[in-house]
Amino acid sequence: MGLRKRVTARVVDLFSHSDMPLEDTARFAGDAGLFGPDSISWEVLGDVSSFVGGVRALMIQAAHPEVAAGVAEHSRYRDDPLGRLSRTSYFVTSMNYGAEPEIEQAVRIVERAHQSVVGVSERGRRYSASDPAYSAWVHNTLTDSFLEAFQQFGRPMSSSEADRFVKEQTAIGSRMGASPLPETAKELREWVTEHPSVGDSEAMREAIKFLNNPPLSRIERAGYKVLQRAAVTTIPEKLCETLRLRKQLGAFKIGKIFITGLRWALKYSPSWKAALKRCGADFDNGMFREDT
Repeated sequence: MGLRKRVTARVVDLFSHSDMPLEDTARFAGDAGLFGPDSISWEVLGDVSSFVGGVRALMIQAAHPEVAAGVAEHSRYRDDPLGRLSRTSYFVTSMNYGAEPEIEQAVRIVERAHQSVVGVSERGRRYSASDPAYSAWVHNTLTDSFLEAFQQFGRPMSSSEADRFVKEQTAIGSRMGASPLPETAKELREWVTEHPSVGDSEAMREAIKFLNNPPLSRIERAGYKVLQRAAVTTIPEKLCETLRLRKQLGAFKIGKIFITGLRWALKYSPSWKAALKRCGADFDNGMFREDT
């Protein structure tokens, strides 16, 4: 097996611990979903820089004590980290690239899972995963993280492109009942960085400890550490202080090289290709792996 296929197999396995998204998407021919071929969301989420964005979002989300408490008390991430990663990937992929029936199914799955996620954080505040404010923290940090990762490790974007991505992503937040939903990149970054509910908590420290050293194989951990350290370099200093994260010298440059290598091996998301085919759109087949 060649190097490209070995790398691809390793990465694909990380996201294969739950149902695979878009398995039957061809059945919904002509359904553009939330965005469609001309959107910028399909490009941003289709790039391997989204791996960095996903890790970045998980770290930043831990800075909200109530959200962190919900994850700590109701998630199996310690026992089944790859399962949680795969389920998150399933949701993100379905919402961005799925046809309307696939989007509705993903929303139903998350809504069912959120019904039992209620409790009280260590600072005495009640939380519910269905609360619009908590949903907004999760959604907005994810949008901000995918955008920042793409800008840093994908390609430069104009301010209008960045704003368009943020605006498009509000369609997902709206489906999940999240509020508020900033509509420009600048407003979004300020909302995340200056959020009044951010603070230290035991649940946050536990999550960051886990994200710094998850139970992966030696080879998987080596690649993950490059992505995780690269993600830290993109987090605003104020949030890094709350999260007790330190930016390591050279991590950004090493991450850039590693992500370029991943892009060579993986090319662009097979979900992007599947969605383009479903819509009957023209595309350059060379952008995608031969096995997709």
